[in-house]
Amino acid sequence: MIDEIPVTAVRGVGPETAEALNELNIRTVGELLEHFPHRYENYQIKDLAHAQHEEKITIVGKVQSEPSLRFFSKKKSRLTFRLLSGRYLVKAVVFNRPYLKRRLAVGDTVTVTGKWDAYALSITVNELKFGSLDRTEAYEPVYSVKDGLTSKGLRKIIRAALERYGSVMSERDPLPPELREMYKLPSRGDAIRALHFPQNGTELKHARRRMVYEEFLLFQLKMQALKSFNRQSGSGRSIKVPKDAVHTFIEGLPFSLTGAQRRVIDEILADLEAPYRMNRLLQGDVGSGKTVVAAIALYAVAKAGFQGALMVPTEILAEQHAESLDRLLTPHGVTVALLTGTVKGRRRQALLEHLANGGIDVVVGTHALIQEAVRFKNLGLVVTDEQHRFGVEQRRALKAKGINPDVLFMTATPIPRTMAISAFGDMDISTIDEMPAGRKPVRTTWVKHEQLNAVLRFMLKELQKGRQAYVICPLIEESEQLDLQNAIDVHARLSAVFKDYKVGLLHGRMTPEEKDRAMSDFKANRTQVLVSTTVIEVGVNVPNATVMVVYDAERFGLAQLHQLRGRVGRGDEQAYCILIADGKSEASRERMRIMTETADGFKLSEYDLKLRGPGDVFGIKQSGLPDFKIADLIHDYRALEVARRDAAEMIRSEAFWRDPAYEELRNWLKKEGVFAGDRLD
Repeated sequence: MIDEIPVTAVRGVGPETAEALNELNIRTVGELLEHFPHRYENYQIKDLAHAQHEEKITIVGKVQSEPSLRFFSKKKSRLTFRLLSGRYLVKAVVFNRPYLKRRLAVGDTVTVTGKWDAYALSITVNELKFGSLDRTEAYEPVYSVKDGLTSKGLRKIIRAALERYGSVMSERDPLPPELREMYKLPSRGDAIRALHFPQNGTELKHARRRMVYEEFLLFQLKMQALKSFNRQSGSGRSIKVPKDAVHTFIEGLPFSLTGAQRRVIDEILADLEAPYRMNRLLQGDVGSGKTVVAAIALYAVAKAGFQGALMVPTEILAEQHAESLDRLLTPHGVTVALLTGTVKGRRRQALLEHLANGGIDVVVGTHALIQEAVRFKNLGLVVTDEQHRFGVEQRRALKAKGINPDVLFMTATPIPRTMAISAFGDMDISTIDEMPAGRKPVRTTWVKHEQLNAVLRFMLKELQKGRQAYVICPLIEESEQLDLQNAIDVHARLSAVFKDYKVGLLHGRMTPEEKDRAMSDFKANRTQVLVSTTVIEVGVNVPNATVMVVYDAERFGLAQLHQLRGRVGRGDEQAYCILIADGKSEASRERMRIMTETADGFKLSEYDLKLRGPGDVFGIKQSGLPDFKIADLIHDYRALEVARRDAAEMIRSEAFWRDPAYEELRNWLKKEGVFAGDRLD
């Protein structure tokens, strides 16, 4: 197995080179051969009739004129000569290589690579080789390297490894012949060889297609196996939902549910009644009505004789949810309690006793819910709001409070489909993609910093109407490295501007108690303007706030800006979001344009994924996101969909668990810890 052969077995890899490779997490021959190029220098000969202006191209031609050399300083020079390439007489320009004047002669054949100027018929030469290009070197791989190693040196080592171990890779191909034939995929060995040293563009395309599919298929097999295990293990229990009571409850709500809410509720209720444990992610845009969906699920569980728990990241959110659930559920005979760190003494002890003996149907709380003293009589459903804010262990600890309770995760961060399939592949996903009728969209405007006074005058008009405003800054304190607005300075400035109003401050270095106090003061209108960093809580409901001002808005991703915009527009009055950004780069101008034109959080999340990549789309690092070596979630989404479908079919089929053709895939699952014997472990 090449995964077990140390990289030092490769010719040319001594102790120093091995140490440099270790810095790249390359310790075995397998890891070396799967360290793929991050790009290629394309030296394919270009026909100038098809060359695009300012494109990087490679051409072959004969020198037609004596080189002319001009010096601008001791170390700066420009060499020019005429080159006949096909039927084009091209001006070639070479900077800071004066020695070429002595080497170039009229009639020499040279191959040059550089930027093409289609209007001046000239090429600015980056690379020059004497003679015609060897066609086998048309694509030159470029690798990520660290100190002690060059891309050229790594190419040499990989070539030596392929010569010695290349044949081994095809012997243990995880993709069965039937699958390779169906999608016209090369063998693993051929694909890896072609990725490192492609003969042409077509070979490179098919090699990459093969490895992208393999990466996605392996990951999706793991996700589908975990999902299958969750269902087949029989660890869940069926909750008999009283459908008539739930229907009456829904009809009695003071508002009508959207079609999307009704669809999602049907999915959740079906999961509750199924014999396996629900493991569902409920995602919906800001203001789409996730809370009422959770309330209906908790009501159904309570009426079926079970208890429900809702865990949220902060006390102020817990209080807000408890108020909402109490208002909705208590008139229907469902008891609701709030458990946070501030509930102490006899009051806490009495609450814990009622929870343990079944006197409380639904409890809302922070991480206080997972403390050892908290006991449930019959926990049937766990709902986690803003699930990414909790660690895996915290979520697991709450689930452990009952006997395999159903689990519903909620998030107000719209997740692009490709991200959802990858990061949450072991979950079922419900999406509320429809907004309640009558909700006014927030009017979003982009202004430059020099228009700040106009923004402040607008804020004052809203304050005079009795409204409130958020002001978001990217930094807490002044930074010497970044010329950005900071919350402390802005707080001082706005306190001086709005003398007749109270201006509050909220940032990440404050204690939890100070944060809660600042947010509570704003919610109760004891402060009218809240200056904050992005610690402002998702889901906090202040209907009287109508203005959201974001300083240096280009510093935030689209999804994060959309979350901030969602803090306003929660009441009956028209709300406004003002983005202050200079827009010096094309990318930042594009982000501001998208924000002012698009109110759909799902569309914005897709834009964000394309603009910023998958690593940090939500303003938070996605802990569940796999680190693919070659596959790209943005550009390869069709392959991801195909791999997901194929993986699901494999896990369901009997052939996958028996047929020798799938042995390598079964071995991979076993290595990943989700498979043993002839079924899931």
